[in-house]
Amino acid sequence: MQVVTSSRDLATYACHAERTRGRRLVEAQAPTRDDFQRDRDRIVHSTAFRRLVYKTQVFLNHEGDLFRTRMTHSLEVAQLGRSLARALRLNEDLVETIALAHDLGHTPFGHAGQDALHECMAPYGGFEHNLQSLRVVDVLEERYPHFDGLNLCFESREGILKHCSLANARLIEAQEPVADGNRGGVAARFLTGQQPSLEAQLCDLADQIAYNAHDIDDGVRSGLLTIDQLREVPLFRRFHEAALRDAPQLALSSSQRRCLYETVRLMLSEQVYDVIRSVNGRLSEFAPQNVDEVRLSPRIVVFGPEMREQTKAMKSFLFANLYRHPQVIASREGAKAMLRELFDIYSAEPGEMQSGYAAKANALVAGDPSSPSKLRRIVADYVSGMTDRFASREYSRLTGKPGMAG
Repeated sequence: MQVVTSSRDLATYACHAERTRGRRLVEAQAPTRDDFQRDRDRIVHSTAFRRLVYKTQVFLNHEGDLFRTRMTHSLEVAQLGRSLARALRLNEDLVETIALAHDLGHTPFGHAGQDALHECMAPYGGFEHNLQSLRVVDVLEERYPHFDGLNLCFESREGILKHCSLANARLIEAQEPVADGNRGGVAARFLTGQQPSLEAQLCDLADQIAYNAHDIDDGVRSGLLTIDQLREVPLFRRFHEAALRDAPQLALSSSQRRCLYETVRLMLSEQVYDVIRSVNGRLSEFAPQNVDEVRLSPRIVVFGPEMREQTKAMKSFLFANLYRHPQVIASREGAKAMLRELFDIYSAEPGEMQSGYAAKANALVAGDPSSPSKLRRIVADYVSGMTDRFASREYSRLTGKPGMAG
């Protein structure tokens, strides 16, 4: 059999699967897929990916069937990313891989869950969902007989690790396999000031584009945002007016939902076109010839100046009017209190966790009772992997009090 590959269509500065920097544990080449296609498939079949369908984006899972979840968000990022990658002759399979994996480490109940776990883990190194996503694919998935994690390629892991403190970067580098020449491991760029691949940069921006678009939609659907409020933001007003100009019937009250969809569609399209124009301009300016030169260049995948400012204004608006809305804050505070209590219960009684985690915790306590940080990390792994529904059921089981997920 011949490995399926589309590298002939890629730009020289794209990531080519046949030139991957490899996996942590060497594996034989798959007969019908290249390495990035194989990574994508491993993510889609992982337990952590399936859990995303019941993890909160902004609105709790039980608050409505049509609100975004971490799963639908990841799919939207993948769709935007692939469209951009195709236009820029980057590796679509790698972009899709990173997009589908970038939120695997997110907690139940969205950022409220992350904040709660970070508070609980503050004496033991803290908790950050982006680092946890890398931990999921490197360590926590248990599917294969010869290694823990998914044993993904360097380029996939690099894209998943979007941001990282210097302290955490040093810890990650210390645990990396033998360095590839002088290029270091997956966190080396945070120590050297270099950039990741263009595919990783692209996923980072596609994530931002998707966030703003679907949070506008969910915010209006929830009743917490109105069209009149959104028209105060120049980016939204510009495309709302364009939608009404192109289709005046959208001004009817019965067409408000169609008008919102069309406004968001036009806004998304222009953001994609803006990125393509901006990236092509910066590629001409910095002229990288390969991936290594991309890493040594300034950031290449960015909005143009005007779109960057308008997008920042939209993000500020959503933060003030949606993410900090009293109803959302009330849900967040309830979720944080619940996860803090779960964390304390499992830390005191590790046997209450499911069998695999309980066994790890009990073996650790028996072998090294003076190592509370390792025990707490096992508890954080367990709690962060929960869905909203499972966390809620566990809370009710362990405390006798009602949970939050219906």
